[in-house]
Amino acid sequence: MALPPLLSIGELSRRTGLSVSAIRFYEAQGLVRAVRSGGNQRRFARADIRRLSFAQIAQTLGLSIAEIAAELASLPLGRAPTRQDWQAISRRIRGRLQQRIAMLERTRDKLDGCIGCGCLSLDRCALYNPGDRAGRAGAGPRFLLGDRPPMKGRATTPH
Repeated sequence: MALPPLLSIGELSRRTGLSVSAIRFYEAQGLVRAVRSGGNQRRFARADIRRLSFAQIAQTLGLSIAEIAAELASLPLGRAPTRQDWQAISRRIRGRLQQRIAMLERTRDKLDGCIGCGCLSLDRCALYNPGDRAGRAGAGPRFLLGDRPPMKGRATTPH
């Protein structure tokens, strides 16, 4: 029994686990392209199962829609990507993933310390951020962005 060359949006939804509205969103973002049937219904290539599966995984990993679209633009339309296609994407996104992993690890480690302190307030914490010195370095979560807390007169790292 031959597989149908094109899938309806409902079939694509069942195969990917995505809602029909999510598939329409991804289509609007250019991640997949539908062709129209004689009855003006969307039809998708079977290869779009893999494209949408990659989009789901990549979003879970923290890639933006624009980053995902850029990577998918390197893949051929209408045919399943090869192992080499996926390996090329993997090489390109590896550095971004490593940066995100490092950020998550720093967040986990700093959060553990802050919870251990009990105050959970970097603007009031007398141990980790006395006088809100981090605020003078700029906006945002300074210590998670890589700034080091001042160690004025302390022999050990707070938290």
